[in-house]
Amino acid sequence: MIDKKPSAIVRYLNQYVMGQDDAKKTLAVAVYAHYKKLARPRSDDAPIIKSNVLLIGPTGTGKTLMCETLSRALGVPFVTAEATSLAQSRYVNEEIEAILERLVERADGDVAGAEHGIVFIDEIDKLKALDGQPRSVSGESVQHALLKIMEGATVKLGGGRYLDTTSVLFICGGAFVGLDEIASATHTYGYISTSGEDSPAILKRLNARIKPTDLFEFGLIPEFTGRLPITARFQELSKPMLVRIMTEPANSLYNQFRELFRSEGVELDVAPAVFEQIADLATEYKNGARSLRGLFEELLTPVLYVVPDDPRIRKVEITSLFAEPKVVRGERPA
Repeated sequence: MIDKKPSAIVRYLNQYVMGQDDAKKTLAVAVYAHYKKLARPRSDDAPIIKSNVLLIGPTGTGKTLMCETLSRALGVPFVTAEATSLAQSRYVNEEIEAILERLVERADGDVAGAEHGIVFIDEIDKLKALDGQPRSVSGESVQHALLKIMEGATVKLGGGRYLDTTSVLFICGGAFVGLDEIASATHTYGYISTSGEDSPAILKRLNARIKPTDLFEFGLIPEFTGRLPITARFQELSKPMLVRIMTEPANSLYNQFRELFRSEGVELDVAPAVFEQIADLATEYKNGARSLRGLFEELLTPVLYVVPDDPRIRKVEITSLFAEPKVVRGERPA
């Protein structure tokens, strides 16, 4: 397990997740504080008070990726779930138990290890009614069902096992479309007495913060919002950031496919302009980084179809998304 200092966690995240620097720092500090609390001796007089995290940002901005990478950095089991699936189930408590069962599986059957894991629940913003309709009964019931395990409860699993969620870190995420409009109508800290010594940056940060009342108006119940005291904002990905995502991380799409071609004895060379063209299309699709893999694979599929059958191909050059790849043939080295 790596050093859990916030700076070390951020350095690890930087290898795999591009951008979202503020969110990285917020998450790093949150998990640092969380696991520091767990390292201290427990006392009935001073129970662990958890600080679960809410991630707010558009689809495809890296919320799930950052949580997965975070769990690897910490060496703890990690599972994901979708709030929409919980809302559609007739047996919410059984679905929640299934999530915790998967957490134990990720801990190789070690319940004690699972009790120090991370659960990421995505699309939490869907637990509300559509605009113009009363709050969703099913969505609100799921929020109530999640309250106890997010705060800390003993849950009976299969095989007569019990899992205590007191030490499990819960991270919830969602796009929260329309939340900015709610926030802009309510945000103003202008009434706070300030002086020339006060930092304008602090007031700016306060004004940018999502308040619990904004989440209430959006459709989350106060008790549920209270279980998510830490909020991290994810920003829309710019075109240059999408290019970086495809090329810079240790496990970037480009590196993955170069390794795939290398296993066939073929060099893959993709021009920088191609990544910019893919980023342009992904921006039009408005699906963030989620569109990148599909576009990249669509580009390479025709080449990958012929490479395994032609041992004379030594190099593939791609100069444009809208031009046929150039194939260089010759005798491959033994």
